[in-house]
This record gives sequence, structure tokens and C-alpha cells, in this order.
Amino acid sequence: MAEVSTVVQQPPEFIEAAAKPYITQLQKVTGELKEADLSKIYGPQYVAGLGALTQQAIGQAGGLGAYAPYLQAAGAATGPTAYQAYMSPYQQDVIGSTLKEFDIQAQKGLGSIAQSALQAGAFGGGREGVARAEYMSASDRNRAALQAQLLQQGFGQAQQAAAQQYQQQMGLAQQAPALAGQQISALTTLGGLQQSQAQALASARQQLAQQQYMQPLQATQALGSGITSLIAGYPGSQQVQTQPSPTPLQTALGAGATLAGVYRAFS
Repeated sequence: MAEVSTVVQQPPEFIEAAAKPYITQLQKVTGELKEADLSKIYGPQYVAGLGALTQQAIGQAGGLGAYAPYLQAAGAATGPTAYQAYMSPYQQDVIGSTLKEFDIQAQKGLGSIAQSALQAGAFGGGREGVARAEYMSASDRNRAALQAQLLQQGFGQAQQAAAQQYQQQMGLAQQAPALAGQQISALTTLGGLQQSQAQALASARQQLAQQQYMQPLQATQALGSGITSLIAGYPGSQQVQTQPSPTPLQTALGAGATLAGVYRAFS
């Protein structure tokens, strides 16, 4: 009876012993990775939030509108009646005192006219009356001119004060947001540095979490690489398995089954 030989390639026993726990470990690790909560390594906790300085800069953004009250004050210093708020409270006292002194000096002038008329022998006459009338008319004109001059002077000073107030308020309206902007810019720059540092720390924590997440698989893969290297270095052994050839009866039964099948196909 002839025999049939089959060659089977078998790895060394120590490699086979190492490969079995490796496969088990690989199945375990891949299963754990499928069920792992990825939010622990890709969640928003690894995004740095706004720092205190940046929040302070945002809070001070309202200061950019600090010009508004200064513009209102500047607007109040314009218009045809704006000067009235800047008139000196002592102006009327000054005008009154000046006119009072003018009237006193004017009365002294009347005395000079009377004395001149007396010396000329025209006291109480028409010439004295005309002289007194002319003097009083000129005095009144001078008094009115002096009063107008004083009023005009006060008006001019008030207008100048209103113009200065307008310029000052407009300057403050421009400076207020500029100063606020400079402060916000400085806080934003410092806040950006602060946030960059915080983000760097958060990224480092995320990298550590990712490394810890992948460490079991990487260790298992390193083990598999080692086993693969061993297999390449140790080709293993060949085993020959011999099986007896079929008996005549088995051969006849097989042939009969084949013929029966052919007969049924053509019947």
C-alpha cells in the first residue's frame, strides 16, 4: 500500500509560545481602544481659555466710547448763547463801579462849567446852559461808549472762554479713546503671551494623554515586531506527515459513485 507524505512548516516552539500571548494581548488592546472615551484626549479641556489680562482688556473695551461726555460738553460751548455761561459773575459789579466813578468825574466837570461862567459874568445865562447841555450830551455819549466797551470786553472774554472750553473738550474727546485703546492694546499683548503659555501647557497635557492612550498598543506592536524578527531568524522545522493510500475497495467505491453520477446525468 502506497503512502502519501505532507510537509508541514512548524515555527520553533519558543516562538509559538511567545506568539500566543501576543495575539491575546493584541485582541485585548484593540478592544479597549474601540471602547475608549476619546473625549479625554480630544476634549475642549485642552484648549486654553482667555486669561485674566485678556478678559480685563475686553472689559475695558467700553472705554473706547469715553469720548461721548466730552463731545456733549464741547457742544454746550457752541451756539449764539453759549457765551452766557462763561460771563464773569463780577462783570456787573465792575461795570457799575466804573460808571459810578465816571458819573462822579462828570459832576466835577459841571462845576468847572459853572465856575467858568461865573468868571465870564455869564453865570445862569444862556451860554452857561448851552455849555452845560453840550457837556452833558458828550458825557452821556462817553458814558454809553464806556458801558458798551465794558460789555463788549466781557462778551469777548466770555466767547474766548467758551472757545477754549470747546477746544479742551474736543481734545479730551480725542485723547480718552486713544488712551483707552493704548491700555487695551497693552493688555491684549500681555494676555496673548499669557494665553500662548497656557495653550502650550494644555497641548503638553494632551500629548501626554495621547501617549498614555496609545502606549498599550505601541508596546504590543513592539512585541509583535520582535516576534516577527525571531520568525525571520528562525525559519523553523519541517514535519512530514504520512498517510496511507486508499484501499482498492475505497477506490472502487469512488469510481462507482462517479459512474453512477454519469449514468444519472445521461438518463
